[in-house]
Amino acid sequence: MKKDIHPKYFPNAKVTCACGVTFTIGATKESIEIETCSACHPFYTGAQSALRGSRVERFRKRAEKHEDLKTK
Repeated sequence: MKKDIHPKYFPNAKVTCACGVTFTIGATKESIEIETCSACHPFYTGAQSALRGSRVERFRKRAEKHEDLKTK
């Protein structure tokens, strides 16, 4: 491994969200500002629900319909 080419690592880098939440992580920057975090993102807070009907669910529904036709 070459010497003196790697960025400095900050094991206690401070992350600040736009909503005001702060936490620490390991990063190559000493402080990081982000727009959304798990405390304010709509999906994690419950303001946004999961997508309706995933591909797996649609496949299972088609397979179930096929099995019903097969048994008749």
